[in-house]
Amino acid sequence: MHASRVRLPMKDEAKARKARARAGTAPLSSTNRDQTVPGWELTVGIEIHAQLNTAQKLFSPAAAESHDAQDVEPNDSSHVAFFDVALPGAQPIFQPATLVPAVRAALALHCTVQRVSRFDRKHYFHWDQPAGYQITQYYEPLARGGYIELLPRDGIYGETPVRVDIVQVQMEQDTAKTLAQPGGVYWLDFGRAGMPLVEIITAPQIHHPATAAALVRKIQALLHAVDACTSGMEAGGLRADINVSVRRVGDDGVAIGPLGVRTEIKNLSSFRAVEDAIIAERNRQIAAINAAATAGHPDPASVIESETRGWTPPSGAGEGGQTHRLRGKEGVVDYRYMPDPDLGPVIIDDELVQHLGLTLGVSPDEELDRLVEEYGLTPVDAAALMALDSGGRAQYYYDVVDAVEERLSTSESRNLDGVRPFVANWVLHQLGKLTAEKVAVMEGQEVATLGMTSEGRCRVPVESLADILAFRYQGRITAGVAKDLLFAVFRGDVGGEEGPLVEQVIAAANLWFDEITPEEYRALAQEALVGETGTLKLFLSPKKNIQGKLQYLVGKLLRMGPEGRTDPQHAEAAVRAEIERWVEENRKA
Repeated sequence: MHASRVRLPMKDEAKARKARARAGTAPLSSTNRDQTVPGWELTVGIEIHAQLNTAQKLFSPAAAESHDAQDVEPNDSSHVAFFDVALPGAQPIFQPATLVPAVRAALALHCTVQRVSRFDRKHYFHWDQPAGYQITQYYEPLARGGYIELLPRDGIYGETPVRVDIVQVQMEQDTAKTLAQPGGVYWLDFGRAGMPLVEIITAPQIHHPATAAALVRKIQALLHAVDACTSGMEAGGLRADINVSVRRVGDDGVAIGPLGVRTEIKNLSSFRAVEDAIIAERNRQIAAINAAATAGHPDPASVIESETRGWTPPSGAGEGGQTHRLRGKEGVVDYRYMPDPDLGPVIIDDELVQHLGLTLGVSPDEELDRLVEEYGLTPVDAAALMALDSGGRAQYYYDVVDAVEERLSTSESRNLDGVRPFVANWVLHQLGKLTAEKVAVMEGQEVATLGMTSEGRCRVPVESLADILAFRYQGRITAGVAKDLLFAVFRGDVGGEEGPLVEQVIAAANLWFDEITPEEYRALAQEALVGETGTLKLFLSPKKNIQGKLQYLVGKLLRMGPEGRTDPQHAEAAVRAEIERWVEENRKA
């Protein structure tokens, strides 16, 4: 393959280092954006609905695969049983296998699994609930009394860890999926009706929007880690309902009176939507109460109605998102909860709970600690690896690290201290750039998606990336050549079952990096400083911002050096060393 076929314009490495530095200190969420309102306390409770990872539905043998993942046609007969559409005479048949992921979810949340739980009917009429009631657990749920610990690195507001109690975890059936059509027409897909869910109910102990989003994010990570949930928010496998209320606080910071009237925001399907919807609803309630107080209302807080609201995200025109009324809030009496007469109690053996508890595997917190402490990653990069591609990006990273370290273990040219963060940068940032809009089309061909699976396999084979990174880490190829080779692998021109191996392409196109020696770097650095006395004097004062001057001198060295044989990082190190020598000599003088 010709060199011009492989090479792309080299990105400026100084900018890349700055980007990495920013990534290492950036918060996981917008924790400083509109998190508090002086004089007011926000209180949030969350209900999370997560689809269980099972083969069958909760009360029928119909298949429970995700429609999006399996490309299943709406109302496919293999995914809709008689009971799912409430045909007369159809009876619920509890599928015991659904207990396994449900119990795993409860244990991951530190809940106590109840030996006996029962199903209840929650009555309400809506077109997506053909029976006129939903089968859930209200009086005797699957589990109670858990908690989740949120740390600053999880993206909460502030630096103090937050503990949020889990009131209960209950199993229940999902509703049909509503598909909006033009002209105000709605179609129903009963393939989702009866899907097995767990509903996780938290106590109203959250007081900042970013903390609420962090809780949903962490629960999703926990459910995925224990193989309880099919997919996350991005794929529709998890949804959140948010209960919001506000009340005034005194000058001493203590809340005044009982909790305010709460409203519920339904079916939020992204972490950003959770945070934004809470902010919008909090602001709406505060504005309404303030307006009532200004108008002389005897009880301004009473103007907030207990109701169910929806969320309209911000528009492309720049208008902020807002909540809107859906209906009045139903109460326990409205739902007419009653034990389901067609289903017996669910009795769970203690040995099953113990066995599942021993096989939960590594928790997200433990894995993040490992990535930070053993792999040298920043908490932000570690969290990003774990969150991307349903955990597939993290598995891919582990595999690439193992392969790179194996290749470098026989090399004495460099130690392995910085290998793992080095690989993380490529797996996180450079892989992500492959599908960026600016490289979406090359040579007239559409570029496909990365195609990362949860097992850690994608369009860029582990072995190919390991070859590229091992050569780059050893300094045998430049950063620009490494990026070009990565893109060539992504296109399918290099590696894989039919393409040439990475090393063969480098050799055939003469892409090996014949770097100059340290002595040559030193000589070039000394030459670059000739005639730069005025610039060098700036380095005598540590108060001056001299980063730009340093880069000017580095660029001068790179222009003076032989083309294609200098490395920007090594050039910068050589210039720094000569500057330090000059400063030391002139301070003595």
